[in-house]
Amino acid sequence: AQVAARLLEGTSGYLQTDGYGAYDEVAERYKLTHCGCMAHARRRFFEAIKALPKSEQKAATAAHEGVRRIDALYEIEREAKGLSDAERATLRQQKAVPQLDALHEWASVLQQQTLPSGKLGEALAYLLKQWPKLIRYVQDGRLAIDTNGVENAIRPFALGRRNWLFADTVKGAKA
Repeated sequence: AQVAARLLEGTSGYLQTDGYGAYDEVAERYKLTHCGCMAHARRRFFEAIKALPKSEQKAATAAHEGVRRIDALYEIEREAKGLSDAERATLRQQKAVPQLDALHEWASVLQQQTLPSGKLGEALAYLLKQWPKLIRYVQDGRLAIDTNGVENAIRPFALGRRNWLFADTVKGAKA
C-alpha cells in the first residue's frame, strides 16, 4: 500500500482494488473514488460452495444463488462489450442497477439468517461491507466491474518474481 501511495501522488480519478483495507486510506488521502472488484466478491461465494459437503456442492444452495446473481451482472458486461463509455453507462443503469438492487436486498435478508462465522456468512459480509465500492462501476462507463484485466496483466511478473527468486546472476537465471 505504501508503494501504491507514492505512485498515486498528484493523481485524481478512480482507484479500483480488492477489499484490502489499506486501500481505503490511500483513496481517502489522495481524494480518489474507490471502486471495488466484483470478482473478489464472487470468489467468496465459490469458497462457500467448496466448503459444503461434496453431496451439496452440486445442489442449489444460497452460495450458488450468490454466484448466479453476480454472473447475471457479468452477462450485462459481455453485452456492453464494444459499446462506447456513454452507451455502457446507460446500459448499466438500465440493466445492472435493478440486478444490483435485487442482489443487495437478497444478501441483506440472507445475512440475517446466516451464521457470520461460516463461509456463506463471510461471503455475505464481504459483499455488503464492500457494497458502496462494488456498485461504483455503474456510474461511469470507463470503469470495469472487476480488477481481472489488471491482475491478468501483472500475473507474468508475479509468477516471474517467484521463479527468479534464486537467480543471483544472469548466468544463473539462464541455467
